[in-house]
Amino acid sequence: MATNIVPKRVTNLFLVLVLATVTYLAKAAELNETQLSLYFQDISAFGNPNATVIPVAGIAGKAWTFTQFGTVFVTDDYITETSDPKSPEVGRAQGMYVTAGLDGLNSHVMISIVFTNKEYNGSTIQIQGVSKQFEAVREVAVVAGTGKFRFARGYATFETYFLDIPTQYSVIRCNVTVQHY
Repeated sequence: MATNIVPKRVTNLFLVLVLATVTYLAKAAELNETQLSLYFQDISAFGNPNATVIPVAGIAGKAWTFTQFGTVFVTDDYITETSDPKSPEVGRAQGMYVTAGLDGLNSHVMISIVFTNKEYNGSTIQIQGVSKQFEAVREVAVVAGTGKFRFARGYATFETYFLDIPTQYSVIRCNVTVQHY
């Protein structure tokens, strides 16, 4: 008759440890989903000391505009809770836009939403993708995040909520849906 080499207590302890580990990993793997509506306060007037979007590079001899292929813009828009520029600041939209379509209709967007509000302070959401500049709703990917949005993935849509062409001031609503841990 064969003898049991592993005592029953060790086997039971091992099973309990496996069960606890599986439970912990299942709980840790649960994704959270967060939906945000943010308002980018965008001042594109080149030469305006309060400008939050400026062209920094482009094709020599061509105007550096939003529709000129190859033009690179940097941005540091402040983000508010509502469309009112006096509403509480949520953070900053810092990054670059590059007019990437030869026809001037598309720009490549690379933006970090850097949160400064109490709820998400220090956290970021990274946005990247082609934005069809003249469509009512433009969708891009959320590719990463930090802090409360660690391992974020999802999408963001941009809509021009308000536009004042003479002052080159606009409010862009950014709706973000992210899954994160």
